[in-house]
Amino acid sequence: MLDLEVVPERSLGNEQWEFTLGMPLAQAVAILQKHCRIIKNVQVLYSEQSPLSHDLILNLTQDGIKLLFDAFNQRLKVIEVYDLTKVKLKYCGVHFNSQAIAPTIEQIDQSFGATHPGVYNSAEQLFHLNFRGLSFSFQLDSWTEAPKYEPNFAHGLASLQIPHGATVKRMYIYSGNSLQDTKAPVMPLSCFLGNVYAESVDVLRDGTGPSGLRLRLLAAGCGPGLLADAKMRVFERSVYFGDSCQDVLSMLGSPHKVFYKSEDKMKIHSPSPHKQVPSKCNDYFFNYFTLGVDILFDANTHKVKKFVLHTNYPGHYNFNIYHRCEFKIPLTIKKENADGQTETCTTYSKWDNIQEFLGHPVEKPVVLHRSSSPNNTNPFGSTFCFGLQRMIFEVMQNNHIASVTLYGPPRPGAHLRTAELP
Repeated sequence: MLDLEVVPERSLGNEQWEFTLGMPLAQAVAILQKHCRIIKNVQVLYSEQSPLSHDLILNLTQDGIKLLFDAFNQRLKVIEVYDLTKVKLKYCGVHFNSQAIAPTIEQIDQSFGATHPGVYNSAEQLFHLNFRGLSFSFQLDSWTEAPKYEPNFAHGLASLQIPHGATVKRMYIYSGNSLQDTKAPVMPLSCFLGNVYAESVDVLRDGTGPSGLRLRLLAAGCGPGLLADAKMRVFERSVYFGDSCQDVLSMLGSPHKVFYKSEDKMKIHSPSPHKQVPSKCNDYFFNYFTLGVDILFDANTHKVKKFVLHTNYPGHYNFNIYHRCEFKIPLTIKKENADGQTETCTTYSKWDNIQEFLGHPVEKPVVLHRSSSPNNTNPFGSTFCFGLQRMIFEVMQNNHIASVTLYGPPRPGAHLRTAELP
């Protein structure tokens, strides 16, 4: 049985690990994977058809804990303990829930002190006792008790008293004063772990198509002195097609991984695949997982030839490998009476809406089926790749965009670093 410390408006954890509000999904999953012998039977719950309409949930069924992540920014929003019989809980080092200590209203009052009167929810038949960043829900013993605690009874005075001996059914840790209005806080400095994260990624364009990326980056402050890490640094960097490997390293730092392409599965769709001479060396990717970006370099020139932006939707083959890339892509509209106008495509745009902007149907897609080996099946099914304005949009079966691949101009040396775009 897990023995965990409760920190209101902050975290639930022990000396080895801690689930902290504002923590990225990938870090929570990494904790679960590292301690898989202790924390078992974890479910991932999400909406397959509309993944943005419901929170993304990690359900620790063996321990009675749910971690609720915001559907958009994928940071931890609420920690719910829904079965207190499966876990030990303490506050300031003193247990208020264990096999020997029942989490009664008297015990909660003794451990956490005074707060506002409890609020009765007649639909759920639960009393909610709220502290800042922490709520307890109490189950009434019987239906016969319920009418005494209706808010309108005796001018609401009865709702001041939660019945003696009532035990906690659920506990919630969240940010702010209201569980209903809570939002995932900004990522705490303790979660940066030396990584750089992207707040936003803007795709830059020239007259012919994408020319590069402008990234707004976040990092924990660093430098001499004990207080150096007590703040967050925000800075902008730009990378372009035609940049050298050294240019990218100086702008973004070292990648998390370098991946060498062994084959090009899209080669068959090029104009003359049989005329292409096999290369003696392979193109290679810089994988920036916390930015949600891959950068492909040409094996001969070592210059940028492709960017890949990942949306990290659940239900995709690459889910949880990358952090979500919050991109904005200007698209040129080719409708009548709209020449020269642009619309913005974001991480949350649906493919149908993008086709509406363009005002014409895009060509038939290429079907992409990923699997780790020829004998393995992909449980999430195929995705569809649409080519558009030197970009390839990979679209999932629920109409959301899984990734966007940006291609450089066909001519060599297309961009000089001195020609900064606004």
